[in-house]
Amino acid sequence: MFWQTSRCRITLDSPRVMGIVNVTPDSFADGGQPLSTRAAIERCDQLCREGADLLDIGGESTRPGAATPSADEELARVLPVLRHALALGLPVSVDTSRAEVMRAALDLGVDIVNDVRALQRPGALDAVAAHPAAGVCLTHMRGEPGTMQAMPAYGDVVADVAAWLGERTAAVMAAGIARQRIVVDPGIGFGKTPTHNLALLTRQQELVATGWPLLIGWSRKSTLGVITGREVGDRLAASLAAALAAVQRGAAIVRVHDVAATVDALKVWQAAAGKPLA
Repeated sequence: MFWQTSRCRITLDSPRVMGIVNVTPDSFADGGQPLSTRAAIERCDQLCREGADLLDIGGESTRPGAATPSADEELARVLPVLRHALALGLPVSVDTSRAEVMRAALDLGVDIVNDVRALQRPGALDAVAAHPAAGVCLTHMRGEPGTMQAMPAYGDVVADVAAWLGERTAAVMAAGIARQRIVVDPGIGFGKTPTHNLALLTRQQELVATGWPLLIGWSRKSTLGVITGREVGDRLAASLAAALAAVQRGAAIVRVHDVAATVDALKVWQAAAGKPLA
């Protein structure tokens, strides 16, 4: 199994770590601290040193109630960081739902579009389809960030998410985006209660059985706070446990804030599974 992206064919025979770089003034999971362009560039360098396999750079917060930047603001935040990241030798993802941001990033040479709205905004699908090798991650999210946690309800959350992702991937392929360019994300915390999120984890193998590579993001999520009683900045142990549980159940990529700790945890997990030491 592999993921075809603009510059790289990413093999998925072992779990990959995607490092998060939020170039936003109010990221909930980063403690609400603003990240300047210089700080974001330094974070890219740091995550590269820590062993990240991919970098994911975003300029719009998706926390509930977050202010939506204009397109110009989002571009001003992400483009300088993307330019730097592209020189580091790792596949680079842009976390955006805007077609104009996608086009600008892909024109720079960015490898992947990671879209929490799964290319449903006007022009987004065409923007990715126009680049013959760009990778894409399609995320399940019910509603919009400002309203997604307002009493989300499902018949069977795992079956519903799997069916929605099946429909969305079919639509994306019908637009000319090849299967090997697509991975899917069930959207932990995006329009889901803690009970829904845990069902997606405990029954994750049902999503794996659909045949799509899974990208999973449990890092610092509020459900981990519900389980542990820890504030967002104190959820490293919980995030590592969730990442390992997701990999154990077949996740191909884990999207995390704490790259070094996750890389170490995966090395031990792989050693315990009988994988040869590097």
